[in-house]
Amino acid sequence: MKQMPLIQRGITSSRLAIGCMGFGGSWDASEPYTLDHVKQFEQVLDAALSIGINFFDHADIYTRGKAERIFGEILNDKPSLRDSLIIQSKCGIQLADGLLPGRYNFSKDHLLSSVDGILDRLSTEYIDILLLHRPDPLLEPEEIAEALHILKASGKVKYFGVSNMHTGQMRYIKQALADDLIVNQLHLSLEHHDFIDQGLLVNRREGAQTNFEEGLIEFMQLENIQIQAWGPLAQGRYTGAIREQVTEAELLTTQLISKLANEKETTKEAILLGWLMKHPAMIQPILGTTNAERVLACQDAERQASLMTRDEWWMLYTTANGSR
Repeated sequence: MKQMPLIQRGITSSRLAIGCMGFGGSWDASEPYTLDHVKQFEQVLDAALSIGINFFDHADIYTRGKAERIFGEILNDKPSLRDSLIIQSKCGIQLADGLLPGRYNFSKDHLLSSVDGILDRLSTEYIDILLLHRPDPLLEPEEIAEALHILKASGKVKYFGVSNMHTGQMRYIKQALADDLIVNQLHLSLEHHDFIDQGLLVNRREGAQTNFEEGLIEFMQLENIQIQAWGPLAQGRYTGAIREQVTEAELLTTQLISKLANEKETTKEAILLGWLMKHPAMIQPILGTTNAERVLACQDAERQASLMTRDEWWMLYTTANGSR
C-alpha cells in the first residue's frame, strides 16, 4: 500500500492535519485572545486526537502569533501531549506595519529570530517541520542554508519545507541545503482544481488560462516531497456555507456531493476530501476549520478516497469545473 512521503521519511503523521490560521480571535495585535478562544482550540484539539489526527500546522503570522500562543498554553497544561504531536510552523512573511508594506524575508537573521519566537509562543523546545511561507524575491540560497543548518544543529527544527512555491524556487533553494525540502503546501481542492486542469489542458488553448505550474505535482512526486493542501474544504462552498451568489457549477457540485454522501452513508466533508485524497500523490489536506464538529465530519475521508471509483472522481471534477 502506498504511503505518504512524510511516513516514508519516518515521520509518524496522520493523513489529515489541522490548520491553525483561524484560531486566536482578531488579527488586530492590540486585541488579546480570550478564554473562549482557548476553549475553542481545546475542543478542536480533542476532536482531532479522537479521530487520529496528530498533525498541527501553524505560522508565526496567524492572528499575529496568538494562534501559537494559545497552542502553547494548552501544551503547558498538558505537556505529555507534545511527544505525540507533529507540529509544523511557517515563517518568512512580515505583515504591513505603519509605513512598511507587507513583505517577505528569508534573511538569516529573520529566519533565526522567527523560529525563536515560534518556539517561545508554542512553549516547546523544537518544532518538527519549518516551512518557508511564501517566496522572497531577494532570497539567497546560501544564506537560507546557513540559517537552516543552525536551526537543525541546535535541535530547534527537525525538518524543512516550503509553502506556495514552484519547481524552480524549490530547486534553487535545495541546491544549497544539506537537508531535503520535504513539504510544499499549496492551495488545492475540488474548487481550486487548476492542478488537475494543468495536466489535462496541455496543447489546448483553454490551458493558457490555467494558474498552475506545469510539472509541479510530478516534480514533488519524483522528489518524495509531501504535498499539503490548504483550503481543501473550499471554505464550505459545497458543504453548507451560506453564500449570496452561487454559480450553476457550484450548485450542481453541492448536489452531487450530497447524493454521494447519502448513498455511501458518510458526510459531505468526507466525499469532498476523498476526491482530493484519491490523487496518487498522497496529498495531505490541512483542515482550516475552527469547528470541532466539522473536524469530526472529516474522519471518514481516507476511507472514502479508497472507495471512490474513477467514474465518481471524474463526475465530481467535471461538475465542479462546469464541463458537465
